[in-house]
Amino acid sequence: MSQPENPITTVIRLLNKNLKITKEDGATANIQVTPEWQNQELLKNYDAQVTVGLTESRDNKVEISGRIRQRTTLIRVGVWTMDKQASADSGRLMREKIVEEINRVVKQNRSKPNETLYYFAGVGQTSETHKAYHAEAVTELPPEHADWTELTNAEYEKIWYSDDNRHSKTSNVNGEYALMLFRFKIESRKETIKQIVLTFEGYGTAPSGNGVTVKVWNHVAEEWQNAQNGTGETDETLVVTLASQVSDFVDEDGFVWLLARTANPSDGSTPAILYCDYVCCTVTVYGITYLDIVSFRDADRVDVKPILYHTEFTLKSWSFEDVGGVF
Repeated sequence: MSQPENPITTVIRLLNKNLKITKEDGATANIQVTPEWQNQELLKNYDAQVTVGLTESRDNKVEISGRIRQRTTLIRVGVWTMDKQASADSGRLMREKIVEEINRVVKQNRSKPNETLYYFAGVGQTSETHKAYHAEAVTELPPEHADWTELTNAEYEKIWYSDDNRHSKTSNVNGEYALMLFRFKIESRKETIKQIVLTFEGYGTAPSGNGVTVKVWNHVAEEWQNAQNGTGETDETLVVTLASQVSDFVDEDGFVWLLARTANPSDGSTPAILYCDYVCCTVTVYGITYLDIVSFRDADRVDVKPILYHTEFTLKSWSFEDVGGVF
């Protein structure tokens, strides 16, 4: 049974995934986004803390029977920084950068706060979330098969972005396909997921025909399903959309698995080669479908040492629900 995601959880993930702050020395700021409340000890190890909490939630009838309802939620977002000797940025400057970044992130995602994009940029072999593998086989190997080999760090870099810098896998054995396997770690509870869209950008070549086939793993049926096929010998984008029985494709560890293989195998003389430029996964959850900034103000804590630079935002979100009768 589907369940709406807590709006606080949605906003925390939105900010965690999208806040990008560069310090004056060129380093990336280390920012912790958490539920309320502020933790001064945490600031000793991070450049800033961003807290998210509920102010108020109101439920209103959209039509006279009360079957369709709108829930409007006001959310507090707090930015907390302080001066640190080892930092290239003063606490005040770091606060200013984060405030502008929150404005950017919320405005750019106001109509899709419940969408999260997962991709491989920055991922390497030390990752415990997303993973990528390749293999050569006569069949479509399941995710747990021992023949999968993880990409090296240099190979991972080739699938970070859609930039024509491709990772490739070659099979020279008669009857064997070139395969790749991609694992995405989904942060949402599977009961809250409305839709998953998996995108593969690349192509395949083989002696009996070019192209790529992509499929997603159904961990309940224990088989690859929802095949999408391409026929190109240059980059093409293949998309698998999951909008029903979505939880069957998210395993108990929160992983979604995507398989890509050459449409045809090698004949032993001419290789089958699979190329991947970029791969990603977009997850949409039930819950808030709109988010915007109502106001923000500075509320520095000058009664403590060192001074806590603090800005508090008020965000407004809403979601709709069909309760199937009078509420």
